[in-house]
Amino acid sequence: MYDLIIIGSGPAGLSAAVYAKRAGLDMVVLEQSPMSGGQVLNTSDVDNYLGMPGMNGFDMGMKFRAHAEGLGAVFENVQVKEVTDAGSHKIVRASAGKEEKTYEARALIAAMGASHALLHVPGEEKLSGKGVSYCATCDGAFFRDKTVAVVGGGDVAAEDAVFLSRICAKVYLIHRRDALRAAKSLQDALFQCSNVEVIWDSVVEEICGQEKVEAVKLRHVKTEDSDSKAVDGVFIAVGLVPNSELLQNVTMCDERGYIVAGEDCVTKTAGIFAAGDVRTKPLRQIVTAVADGANAVAGVERYLMQM
Repeated sequence: MYDLIIIGSGPAGLSAAVYAKRAGLDMVVLEQSPMSGGQVLNTSDVDNYLGMPGMNGFDMGMKFRAHAEGLGAVFENVQVKEVTDAGSHKIVRASAGKEEKTYEARALIAAMGASHALLHVPGEEKLSGKGVSYCATCDGAFFRDKTVAVVGGGDVAAEDAVFLSRICAKVYLIHRRDALRAAKSLQDALFQCSNVEVIWDSVVEEICGQEKVEAVKLRHVKTEDSDSKAVDGVFIAVGLVPNSELLQNVTMCDERGYIVAGEDCVTKTAGIFAAGDVRTKPLRQIVTAVADGANAVAGVERYLMQM
């Protein structure tokens, strides 16, 4: 019986691990990926984390993991299958290959993060990995000196377009509105890229190609006109979907699937806390995820003292 189980090893989970070990809690981190860091691993440069300007996202993830390990945090690479609220304790069932495992703890922090949203258009699934990508820093190098499209209008889309502009001959940024949602600093950087063309008020209707991506079909949302652009790759950055399936029947989630929890990370279920991108919050950034990890452990300590 652990004091605490942490599910997920992104910035929120790793921060929680650090604070849990400093609090002397008997804990374990269950992570699905063989490499800690979550989405930060797919970020080329992190320029807004205090004290670490220009830090490579992969290096940041490794630093976070090393910090937690240095304090003695225990990590197990498993696929979590089920979370059960047994009142005084929580039960987590998982698998590692063919081996089934069961973990029990008096408290649980859900820090599973979120995944990339899909466009759900013809050709997307068929050509995934064949020119369709959700990670520019992972796959951008495959498109050196080629033409690509980025779909989206937020921070990630702008970051991806700027990153790809350094590698690719031409970058189309396709956005369904007439203004970007990205931070002004990112927009400034984007509009300085001479090989980036923004296609406003347009949505992708289809991703075309046989064995690989060859073109995207577009529809102008105001005029209903259609167009097609020849591209070698499509990078999709249209938002996130919370990885909250494990908790859907255990605690309250909102209409979008995010676990309902405030800044204290306390959920509607006693002993279960939610940290990072998986919970309801106005801003999803590395710094807010790290703060959540600390707040969640503080809540765990209060909860355990009251048991």
